[in-house]
Amino acid sequence: MTTTPSPYRGLLNRLHKKTPVSEPAKHAKRAFQKKRFSLSATVLGFTVLFLFLPLFYIIFFSFNESKGSEFTNFSLVWYKKLFCDSDNLWEAVFNSVVIALLSSSVATILGTLAAIGINWYKFKGRMYIQTISFLPMVLPEVIVGVSTLIFFSGINMPLGLFTIFAAHTTFCLPFVFLMVSARIEEFDFSIIEAAHDLGATDRQTMLKVIIPAILPGVLSGFMMSVTMSLEDFVITFFVSGPGSTTLPLYVYSMIRFGVSPVINALSFVVILATVLITFLLRKFLKVIAASN
Repeated sequence: MTTTPSPYRGLLNRLHKKTPVSEPAKHAKRAFQKKRFSLSATVLGFTVLFLFLPLFYIIFFSFNESKGSEFTNFSLVWYKKLFCDSDNLWEAVFNSVVIALLSSSVATILGTLAAIGINWYKFKGRMYIQTISFLPMVLPEVIVGVSTLIFFSGINMPLGLFTIFAAHTTFCLPFVFLMVSARIEEFDFSIIEAAHDLGATDRQTMLKVIIPAILPGVLSGFMMSVTMSLEDFVITFFVSGPGSTTLPLYVYSMIRFGVSPVINALSFVVILATVLITFLLRKFLKVIAASN
């Protein structure tokens, strides 16, 4: 057994020994950390202000009695007009919600099955399929919209709600695939082998082992798909037809003739609905995590 010569042992002991920090060095370190915190807080404050100030502006002026940019009196007249005198608007909202729920549901089912199949089975060309599936995410929406329009025109399919549904399903599917794949990568596949050893069939393993484990990723992909579908304008603009107006298209048509305070009231209602749905989903995911 070799030992370290005494001169080297002394050098190693001096290297491993903590050198006491002088008071000026401590003061300089605290000053640097304080300055860095001040800079980070300033950047964070400006970022939050930039993101939320337009929302507060919309909410504030949704209670304005007049149409102008000067606040006169508090009033709910625009909310009354929103709920009582905006039939075309609510038809567009209904179309958007139905298309978002249907396209997100189909995209969630297909994306989840694709993610499970590609990550579970090993086959030739697997990496190419994964790469191609991400193309709708990285391509500009104008290109996706034009190519989808050319495809529908080539097969002589009339533009309408179904073409919007098909287009939204196409560009929502990669988001579900990505989120479910990220969840599957953290999955311990030895649990599947244990389930098979205990006599579980493939169907039972899928429903009672895999699906509950990846459910947070599935729900996140579904909510992302709903959000992307509701707010999409570019692709919807290309593939929509007569009588298939969605909420973004309706808002765009109203803004061309001037911004109406009804849009402010509608925006506040959408913000409240989004916050409520997010809160409920967060509670639901916590319950699932606790049960698992």
